Amino acid sequence: MICRTSPYRTVLRDNAIPTIFDLTSHLNNPHSRHRKRIKELSEDEIRTLKQKKIDETSEQEQKHKETNNSNAQNPSAEEGDQQDEDILPLTLEEKENKEYLKSLFEILILMGKQNIPLDGHEADEIPDGLFTPDNFQALLECRINSGEEVLRKRFETTAVNTLFCSKTQQKQMLEICESCIREETLREVRDSHFFSIITDDVVDIAGEEHLPVLVRFVDESHNLREEFVGFLPYEADAEILAVKFHTTITEKWGLNMEYCRGQAYIVSSGFSSKMKIVASRLLEKYPQAIYTLCSSCALNMWLAKSVPVIGVSVALGTIEEICSFFHRSPQLLLELDNVISVLFQNSEERGKELKEICHSQWTGRHDAFEILVDLLQALVLCLDGINSDTNTRWNNCIAGRAFVLCSAVTDFDFIVTVVVLKNVLSFTRAFGKNLQGQTSDVFFAASSLTAVLHSLNEVMENIEVYHEFWFEEATNLATKLDIQMKLPGKFRRAQQGNVESQLTSESYYKETLSVPTVEHIIQELKDIFSEQHLKALKCLSLVPSVMGQLKFNTSEEHHADMYRSDLPNPDTLSAELHCWRIKWKHRGKDIELPSTIYEALHLPDIKFFPNVYALLKVLCILPVMKVENERYENGRKRLKAYLRNTLTDQRSSNLALLNINFDIKHDLDLMVDTYIKLYTTKSELPTDNSETVENT
Repeated sequence: MICRTSPYRTVLRDNAIPTIFDLTSHLNNPHSRHRKRIKELSEDEIRTLKQKKIDETSEQEQKHKETNNSNAQNPSAEEGDQQDEDILPLTLEEKENKEYLKSLFEILILMGKQNIPLDGHEADEIPDGLFTPDNFQALLECRINSGEEVLRKRFETTAVNTLFCSKTQQKQMLEICESCIREETLREVRDSHFFSIITDDVVDIAGEEHLPVLVRFVDESHNLREEFVGFLPYEADAEILAVKFHTTITEKWGLNMEYCRGQAYIVSSGFSSKMKIVASRLLEKYPQAIYTLCSSCALNMWLAKSVPVIGVSVALGTIEEICSFFHRSPQLLLELDNVISVLFQNSEERGKELKEICHSQWTGRHDAFEILVDLLQALVLCLDGINSDTNTRWNNCIAGRAFVLCSAVTDFDFIVTVVVLKNVLSFTRAFGKNLQGQTSDVFFAASSLTAVLHSLNEVMENIEVYHEFWFEEATNLATKLDIQMKLPGKFRRAQQGNVESQLTSESYYKETLSVPTVEHIIQELKDIFSEQHLKALKCLSLVPSVMGQLKFNTSEEHHADMYRSDLPNPDTLSAELHCWRIKWKHRGKDIELPSTIYEALHLPDIKFFPNVYALLKVLCILPVMKVENERYENGRKRLKAYLRNTLTDQRSSNLALLNINFDIKHDLDLMVDTYIKLYTTKSELPTDNSETVENT
């Protein structure tokens, strides 16, 4: 049952059946104890073997010459029988050209890994009559001055006012670098078959909006990995975006979406509805590509970002700006700490907790809105103090920003929005926290969704009563902060002259905020946790620790039907699941039950349960499951670091991939050969693509 045709290594066949071998029989066989020694050859025997090899080589060369002569006399036969093209030796000029291109690629890869922009300055900043080389040209000249002969020779034969490598050529080479680096990751994805697609929030790259795309898969070492694979240009039209999204993944990147088992889209407010259309279009074509939330985003923040209310989008943006403002410097955080200490003198424990929270990225927490309501008075007092400081401790930029943020958070519309979100999302807070907990928490959370929806439906049926309490809380908070209660200016202007209008502030916010927010959250929960998604989460009972909590009384086979086509031996699933349960039910007393999919996949005997192994791999890549080993979640962290450390106008989708995936191996020869094949002919020189610049 051994398969030796694998391109990687000798492996067991997929249908190999484990059995028990007698590994002690040789001990009773006295003849097997005496191993045969390797014969030592004499000098004469060695000389004879060498001569035999030389004769065989000469004979093969003679046959090869006769074949070539025969083909020369009969060219038609040569064309019919020849399987591979003869590899012609490279001329000296072609060798030098390849070495020259290899040097250019090395510089581009270095710039990408070190996050060095190609252009080191703006063209309009250079005085007339001066020419300052960009970063790429400067690195080229540095290598020439360091003694690189290939580049020096090309430099000496090039006109003084000619660029070594034109912008067009740089762009072409960067695209090849990006494609080759991405292909290294995608090759592993294809080898693992199953994967999930995740997009992060829309980012600005050189003035254009792009969607960062990450892919989840289990590699050959059984590790769940989440890798960044590139940017997609964002389209305002959702239908066009869906088509381009699918085309890029399948045709340009070469992934088979039939193996996609999950999709998740982390987007800011305003983009959520468009990405839901993308998800629905993919679901129509690939029903097993389950639409879920992503483990890196708290459920409550996910739900809040998807609410189609302008006031909610504005409030979320303000919250993010407040958090980033105080993280600009330790002095600003210290100022906020001092205000919190004064306000929470009678509750030092809560004050200490809030200080610790403020030093973290608290806007991504499950209880972000509860924290904001508790912090609101401290934030207003601190921003007021920074803005009105007479000791000029803060520069004009910080003071001006503090004034703008203070105006935003002291707006009654902001207060009502935050209070309503806090109260509505309190029903999903525990549920969402469990989804980011241990595997057993996720399993039991799937069973609690019905209760969560029941509570929200009850709120919807009695929205007048609930909203009355929420609005009263918002009014009391506004009074505490000395904020005037008023309707949004846009609405007030629209109502001018309408004497018959009896609309009050309370009824206005009920119709425009509370009702649509509750309705949307109920629908969003149903969309994210579809029947297929819940079935998949029920399959988590395969994890031994969950089995133990269920007293080994589980029924995974019923829920695993949706993945039957992914199993290597679906007919034996029932028997295999029975053996899997018995294995853990009757384990030794000193053996602990694996508590995560990660631990189960790394069991030494997991391959003896091929169906269980296949199911665990598919469950592992669902975006809702967290990456257990943080070492393999580098893609998202490096993406955030690149965006944080790179100015918007200096970002490049090509260089970004090189920087984020700096540890992926690259093949310079492949890049050079690809460039020559796509953009040059054997008679062309690379300087043909150069551009002429003004002579200095």
